[in-house]
Amino acid sequence: MDVKKVASPCFVLEETRLRHNLEIIARVQRESGAQIILAFKGFAMWSAFPIVREYVGGATASSLHEVMLCNEEMGVKAHTYGVAYAPKEFTKILRLSSHVTFNSLSQWKRFGKKLLNFEEKVSPGIRVNPGWSPVGTALYNPAAPGSRLGEPVENFKAKFPEGIQGLHFHTLCESSSFDLETTLVHFERQFGAFLPKLKWVNFGGGHLMTRNGYDVNHLIQVLKGFKARHPHLQVILEPGSAFAWETGVLVATVLDIVKNKGIKTAILDVSFTAHMPDTLEMPYRPGIRGANAETESGQHLYRLGGVSCLSGDFLEAYSFEQPLKVGEKIIFEDMIHYTMVKTSTFNGVTHPSIAILRADGKLDVVRKFGYKDYKRRLS
Repeated sequence: MDVKKVASPCFVLEETRLRHNLEIIARVQRESGAQIILAFKGFAMWSAFPIVREYVGGATASSLHEVMLCNEEMGVKAHTYGVAYAPKEFTKILRLSSHVTFNSLSQWKRFGKKLLNFEEKVSPGIRVNPGWSPVGTALYNPAAPGSRLGEPVENFKAKFPEGIQGLHFHTLCESSSFDLETTLVHFERQFGAFLPKLKWVNFGGGHLMTRNGYDVNHLIQVLKGFKARHPHLQVILEPGSAFAWETGVLVATVLDIVKNKGIKTAILDVSFTAHMPDTLEMPYRPGIRGANAETESGQHLYRLGGVSCLSGDFLEAYSFEQPLKVGEKIIFEDMIHYTMVKTSTFNGVTHPSIAILRADGKLDVVRKFGYKDYKRRLS
């Protein structure tokens, strides 16, 4: 099916691409002995969960609402990590979680007794911060100096908290298996004395094992090597982007072309701040079908402008082979991970529909949005 025929704006997930990624993830899980679970913060398109459940059996949540979604749509209790838990929500989180990880020793001190005495078995963990990360963008670096995420080793004062069964770290973002290998050096050097007392270790997310060129064999060897050193530990990974990496697109339409001092801007029926916030936050240059992000002289150059009234709702110029026309479709590549989970209805801008291009070529529009969706978020 030609996605340019899809009514815009619309996110389109391609089932065959998703299954390709899931096959890789299932292979890593099978050959390494590690458990891989889906991180909702990167991919929470629950209409696709029936496909995901064919390959993995768990998910990780970072809020009560994600915990509820995990139970309802993945059909399992959540591996839950929260930066801080609200007392009014904590009992329900316990009821719907198999694991609960605390961001700080003070949170463990506040809620640990309630967890240990809870009517159902829940495995407690602490997030630790090894102080090293390959992530260069400060907004995405969880190991930056003074980070609020996870306890550095000195805060333990060489004493491990009684009752804790697991440690969690997350220092990666779209990273390689070699970055994980380096992280483990720092992690084991600092926290190795605690490992004999544990049942599990969660390596967090950022393992982009489905990216072209990622060394999957090396990842499997790194995981098997850690398991050989610590055979009593269950190893857990919770990538988000890896599940949905390059699995679909965002279809947009040119509404207008405006000119100002030699700059041409194609105004689209989508918004970067509302629908693709990572393009402004990260920032990065998303791929566009039939266009080149590396602008070249002699090409037809256009800024791409969002439809909101935010001045900065645009991307710098792309080069196109032919002049753009009003009504023409623009296809943004790789727009399934970290997009829908971050979208908003800022300015009342229409939220893109959500569709799945099935393996048989049928387009299944699973959700459309309208005025009531906008109004219900307000008061």
